[in-house]
Amino acid sequence: MTSQPIALKQINRGYLFALSGAFFLSTTSIIIRHMTLTYEIPALILAFWRNVFVIATLLPAFWFINKQLIKLKSAHLGFLIGFGLIVAIFNSFWTISVSINGAAVATVLVYCSAGFTVLLGWWILKESLTWIKIVAVVLSLGGCVLVAGAYEPTMWNTNFAGIVTGVLSGLSYAAYSLMGRSASQRGLSPWTTLFYSFGFAGIFLLLFNLIPGDFFIGKAVQASDLMWLGNRFDGWIILFLLAAIPTLAGFGFYNVSLSYLPSSIANLIATMEPAFTAVTAYIFLAERLTTIQAIGGIFTLSGVVFLRMFENKQLNSSAKRPLVPVSTQEE
Repeated sequence: MTSQPIALKQINRGYLFALSGAFFLSTTSIIIRHMTLTYEIPALILAFWRNVFVIATLLPAFWFINKQLIKLKSAHLGFLIGFGLIVAIFNSFWTISVSINGAAVATVLVYCSAGFTVLLGWWILKESLTWIKIVAVVLSLGGCVLVAGAYEPTMWNTNFAGIVTGVLSGLSYAAYSLMGRSASQRGLSPWTTLFYSFGFAGIFLLLFNLIPGDFFIGKAVQASDLMWLGNRFDGWIILFLLAAIPTLAGFGFYNVSLSYLPSSIANLIATMEPAFTAVTAYIFLAERLTTIQAIGGIFTLSGVVFLRMFENKQLNSSAKRPLVPVSTQEE
């Protein structure tokens, strides 16, 4: 009798942690948008300092709490360098998308990654492409078309950069998800992966900013631009909070929720992020989604939820499948 209340209490705690993680992650685009509007800081400079402050926060925490998280086998070094490049590309497109499209639209667009993840998994990892996955892809990518307004020819003239960066942020996030899945399969701790992937991403973002020319949007024109905020200490504090709160608290609460909930349920709750962002952006930034964009957002999130439910069903069916005796397998 007492086990049921205890189990229910643990589930409720898991939901609370998962919702808290989604909420904190949803504030990322809000803070980025505030920084680009208030301080006019170029997107790639902002992305660089965000990574620097993530590492600056994690390093002392690991040192005093668990030094084992800093240790890394040489066999994983090349993989994490590649992961860092993917993180740098994703952070670049994501930050640029927020600065151009706004917090709410950019957050919805990045969730088209669900469709790209299915397609990349089928193409690269040779995963099966079932009809359910195809429906999820159509919903996800179709919703992104509506949110970005890509169905209107005039949008390609007036907001070409916004459409392209929004879609590329979703594509690079899909690549980030596949790399994260590979890191888990390699037995890497999520915190170790976060530390080294963001660390190497910071190095790549520094190079992106220092490469001469105008190849990258929102980069530093000259090396001194990296200190864009100068003596505006309020800006530096907000930039530090961008790394410490949304990134670390978001990932932290999400990781804790996994100790109480199945990963499939935690992932479903994480899809609340665009809803939290839309509400917060409306309150603090006066951003509003149009009716078409709202419908597109529902399509996109429906594709994500549909895919998560399908994955959950697969996991449950495989867990319940009885083991086949060796003799029967040979026959």
